[in-house]
Amino acid sequence: MGLTVIAIISALWIRHTTMDNRLNLMSLLAENMADHIIAKNDLDQGERPPDFFNEREMRTELEIDPFTYIVDADGKIISSNRPKGPLGQQIQPSVLENEDAFQKLNIDNQTFYAVKSPIEIDDSVIGWVVMMDSKDKLTHVNQEYTQLAIMIISLALLGWAAIFVLSTRLSKPITDVAEAAKHVAEGNYQINLSTDSKEKEVYELINSFKEMTAKLERLESLRTELLAGVTHELKTPVTSISGLLQALKDEVVTGDEAKEFINVSLNETEKMKTMVEDLLAFNQFATNAVSVNKEILNINEVVEDAIFAWEIAQKEEIEVTLYKLFKQVEIKMDPLRFQQIMANLLNNAKHAMENRGEIYVSLIEEHAHVFIEVSDTGVGIPEKEQPFIFERFFRGEKKKYKIRGLGLGLALSKMIAQALGGDLILLKSSPDGTAFRIMLPKGDGIR
Repeated sequence: MGLTVIAIISALWIRHTTMDNRLNLMSLLAENMADHIIAKNDLDQGERPPDFFNEREMRTELEIDPFTYIVDADGKIISSNRPKGPLGQQIQPSVLENEDAFQKLNIDNQTFYAVKSPIEIDDSVIGWVVMMDSKDKLTHVNQEYTQLAIMIISLALLGWAAIFVLSTRLSKPITDVAEAAKHVAEGNYQINLSTDSKEKEVYELINSFKEMTAKLERLESLRTELLAGVTHELKTPVTSISGLLQALKDEVVTGDEAKEFINVSLNETEKMKTMVEDLLAFNQFATNAVSVNKEILNINEVVEDAIFAWEIAQKEEIEVTLYKLFKQVEIKMDPLRFQQIMANLLNNAKHAMENRGEIYVSLIEEHAHVFIEVSDTGVGIPEKEQPFIFERFFRGEKKKYKIRGLGLGLALSKMIAQALGGDLILLKSSPDGTAFRIMLPKGDGIR
């Protein structure tokens, strides 16, 4: 369509420029003929000029044969190159008096263009050379249209070839991605897409699709593990509680032993309550349905309170060393949500220490943030598991069999930190220990 529009515009432009060029050339030839008549003939007033129409130069130059008239001062045609013409024997005075270089005439419902040049002797106009021809003949061209057609057809063929090659190179990988998407929709994540494409956009599309597929496969795997994990984690305490209560009902145990059974049942109930609360809290943060009540508090005091609250809930004594800031720094935060993060990090540190070890909590002030680093001397996180520790429902191989839980602790803690305007990152981890960093923005004032 674009080439068709270009062809039409080009054809109109060729017609217009061809007519302008021919009219200009006709005007020059008319002047040349008038000068030729004056130079070769010493005419007196009223004397008839000779015939000069035997010259063929004009036809050769114009590729047309215009009507050419030699007229006297009154407009009477004295001589012409053809016996019959559109003007008859007399040219209207308005044509001779008109000062326009080119005149458009409508004769017998046909458009003609005329040019004229005066024949002057001693500053007196004794006649005129008038040339005219129809618009159709002035705009008629053959060679230019042929060249235009060849050019348009060549461009069309070249463009078609280029589009065919490019579309083939682009459509095949896109078709492959579309086909792979159907397999993913059916639950088949084992796809094979070539990444040899030289086009940057196609290469990025294929790589992004493969990364998305890998994440979907992992999420599907985690979903399956979640169902199995939740079933197992909830079934175990329910079974334990059921057995203990049945023993109490049947009076299998009595006295102090019965009280011990009741305490065990309460502990199991508390564990179930904690898991359900984790699920509810995670869902609320994931859907942005939880409110965060921020207050401007002293960071040293908030961290000290969080550590104290965690320590009194532990059955065994665990040493936690706190390094406070030297100056009092205020920070805008929700203390209860912050305690959730600290409790999770301290619990992870405790579980990582197979033998007795130490937990360190350090506060660092830097520019507009305060960093709270929680580190331990435990066994560390395997390197292959480190990229996934903040993913929901992810649990390391060691934790799956030793520690009960749903794998939501770190994912929930990161969400809470981000809701407080900061973030939670893994600073480092090795067989010598692990360090996490909580980043929080400072409050409006600093003392």
